[in-house]
Amino acid sequence: MTIQGALTILMYALAPFLWLIVAGVGLLVIVQLIARLRGYAALRYRCLGANLASLAVGLSGLWWIPAFTNSRLAYVATIFDWVALIGAVVGLAVAAWLVLHPLSYLVRGQRQARAGRALPRG
Repeated sequence: MTIQGALTILMYALAPFLWLIVAGVGLLVIVQLIARLRGYAALRYRCLGANLASLAVGLSGLWWIPAFTNSRLAYVATIFDWVALIGAVVGLAVAAWLVLHPLSYLVRGQRQARAGRALPRG
């Protein structure tokens, strides 16, 4: 099979989900942009809740990714199937982190900044 043939098959497989992919990328860009404009920096801000929630979203992919593709986890038999599923789970966790981490900064960080301003400095 040629690369062009593989890309054609991939495009037909992704076509029903293209609107969902575009919506997810749009949400990611909007949240990142708003958070960065308000001072968010991924390596300086720490939030255990966002990290754990992203991990939970990624692990939940083991349950719903096969269901979403009209498959079953029992059908994941070969090493290549497992690599593909684990890659999808890791990608899902990273995408969730890229949305939830700056979102938690916008919700939690703004509240902490307001509380910090109310305290007298001295």
